[in-house]
Amino acid sequence: MRVAELNIGVQLTLSAFTVAAVTTVVFALIHAVPGDPVDILLGEYAATVDRSAMRAQLGLDRPLLMQWLSFFAGAVRFDFGQSLITGESVGGLVRFHLRYTALLASCALLVAIAVGIPVGSVAACRQGRFADRASRVLVLLALAVPNFVLGPMLIWLFAIVLKWLPAGGAETPGALILPAFTLGLSMAALLARMTRAVMLDTLDQPYMQAAKARGLWPYQRLLHALRNAALPIVTVIGLQLGALLGGAVITEAVFAWPGLGQLLVDSIHRRDYPVVQASVLVISVTYVLLNNFTEIVYRWLDPRIGQTP
Repeated sequence: MRVAELNIGVQLTLSAFTVAAVTTVVFALIHAVPGDPVDILLGEYAATVDRSAMRAQLGLDRPLLMQWLSFFAGAVRFDFGQSLITGESVGGLVRFHLRYTALLASCALLVAIAVGIPVGSVAACRQGRFADRASRVLVLLALAVPNFVLGPMLIWLFAIVLKWLPAGGAETPGALILPAFTLGLSMAALLARMTRAVMLDTLDQPYMQAAKARGLWPYQRLLHALRNAALPIVTVIGLQLGALLGGAVITEAVFAWPGLGQLLVDSIHRRDYPVVQASVLVISVTYVLLNNFTEIVYRWLDPRIGQTP
């Protein structure tokens, strides 16, 4: 067996273990948190007989180990059961809300790339000048302000004061703008910082000095430097793609965006165990797949990665 094949096997095993571990921890935590879905369905003052009958109907009277095994057995068949609260198919709920999260994350990624890479490149080309200093201040501000603070600030300015954009929901295309910028700006700041650092190192290389001596235009040298600095930038983008899913939970709650994060928060409040478990499983699998895809892009950009010495 070649080293590359062995590495792929180890990576897939670790990925499967990571997904199983995260889902198991969340399963344990959601059952450990005080609260009972039966109280939501029947009320706190329901008769003991009715409560016992409802628990048996929902399968909550079984041991936790049996519930855990039943969930994973269904997940293998892509059958996540039904919501304890609404009775709807969990798979249908997750698919419906996942498309909104995918749309939000994609737009936030576009915002991050469109803002972060140009800002970092300009800062590197103008090292020590006003543009460089201003960009570093803006990057620090973007990194310091969390989403749950930035989101209401944008709502106050653009929805309440200026009345340019809706404050929340997903009824109009404009409703996507504020949550996409809220989610994408922190990633853009991190991407700008990495781009600046990598570009400064690349621009000092002898081949870049030779390109300047040959009379290449500044934008040609910039594109050439970006190509050679692509690997670290792709690393940041790949790692932050998973972070977008985590940040989407808060952002969707702030803007009432009907994505998977909003579904997860609502399901935790209602103790809707199957929906919580399925949502976390989908987020975990997506995170792992994105990281594996990033590694594939690494090897495409630099075929030496993963080769046997």
